[in-house]
Amino acid sequence: QEEKKQLTLKVEELERKLESTNAQNIEFLQVIAKREESIHQCQLRLEEKSRECSSLARQLEMAIEDAKRQVEQARERAVSRERAAQSKMLDLETQLSRNKTELNQLRRSKEDAERRYESRLQDLRDRLEQSESTNRSMQNYVQFLKSSYDNVF
Repeated sequence: QEEKKQLTLKVEELERKLESTNAQNIEFLQVIAKREESIHQCQLRLEEKSRECSSLARQLEMAIEDAKRQVEQARERAVSRERAAQSKMLDLETQLSRNKTELNQLRRSKEDAERRYESRLQDLRDRLEQSESTNRSMQNYVQFLKSSYDNVF
């Protein structure tokens, strides 16, 4: 009976440990679920930023094409005025100078937009890398939990 009593006590202790382990597992599962939701939200934000970058790239391309058309139209106007009258030569040179200034400003604007785009792209890449790193970290943690759980039993 003493042996039976000791065995009963051991069984009860093991049952308590099992309940404690089960409670810990539930807590771990909740933590993992929260982290998975966080990863999902990060992925959604990343997709949104990717769409935003694509939209900005399209807008940039349209602005460049528009600028090219404007420059071409300005050159055509300058040529027709030059043929029309030599007396307007000074006016044409002034207009050409303005057009070059405008072209340079457009180029600077284009370069600024490209730098901003590259900066945003690099930021998105950094965020993606961080997200992937977090994902790997969580996967390693899950593997650790699985192996720990297997080792417990």
